[in-house]
Amino acid sequence: MQVLRAFVLAGLLGAALMGCAKPVSHNDHAVSGPLAVQDRVVTGSVQQVASVRVQQPMPKRIFASGALAGRTLAVAATADIVLRPGEVILTFDDGPRAGKTPAILDILDSHGVKATFLMLGSAARANPALARLVAQRGHSVGSHTYDHVDLSTLGRQAALDEIARGEAAVADALAGSGQGLSPFFRFPYLSQSGYLRTTLLQGDMVVLDVDIDSKDYYKDSAAIVAARTLERLDARGSGIILFHDIHQRTVDMLPAFLDELKARGYSVVRLAAKNDGVFSRSIITAQAPGAAESL
Repeated sequence: MQVLRAFVLAGLLGAALMGCAKPVSHNDHAVSGPLAVQDRVVTGSVQQVASVRVQQPMPKRIFASGALAGRTLAVAATADIVLRPGEVILTFDDGPRAGKTPAILDILDSHGVKATFLMLGSAARANPALARLVAQRGHSVGSHTYDHVDLSTLGRQAALDEIARGEAAVADALAGSGQGLSPFFRFPYLSQSGYLRTTLLQGDMVVLDVDIDSKDYYKDSAAIVAARTLERLDARGSGIILFHDIHQRTVDMLPAFLDELKARGYSVVRLAAKNDGVFSRSIITAQAPGAAESL
């Protein structure tokens, strides 16, 4: 009888331990209806260089310290962006914009995390004080062309000119902020060619790809944007998240989204340039002589 009792107690103890390691259920956060159907994104993207991020399944449980702010990842090249399971990088495209960017900065500050802002040259030129504010708050600032042009529709030199013009405008807007332009760049619409990507990488630029697209540009509610982003993040386990600091729905969803990231054990990685944002201008130069004109 004592042997049987010991066996039963051992079984109960084992069941309890297994319950502690139970994976986080996604049913409570599942998106039903139209969102259950994966939407199809058509871009001109080429294969990602930093392929180490591509398949990182979510562990059964992330043992985090409880702090949302994670480590700082200093990178000199796109291939250096290697995230651990449970780590995310927050990026915001197309700003800065009055009424939206300052609110997002306040939310990020209240949660103690930093992001990377890929600014349009035209937006930075129109709002230089906001561009400087982003830098002064400790966030990394990169570029996103001047006018958000689909570069795959331009000739090679015209595309490089658009990139260089955007960089110059953002750099000018940052003057006096204490922070220069970082080498981070994202292709508008993720539309690129092998030639453009190779040229930028050879010029020591860091091309930021997208692992989780929030699609906050869809006319959905803030709750739907948050649920969609979390669902996709949970499916991957880590990655670079794309937001835009030009939409009110992004402002509205961000506080609850960051709270949920912390509750699920994620940490936000601060992306920084290892070389202090200094990179070659010999390749990415507007009106460079002798460059080929066709893609």
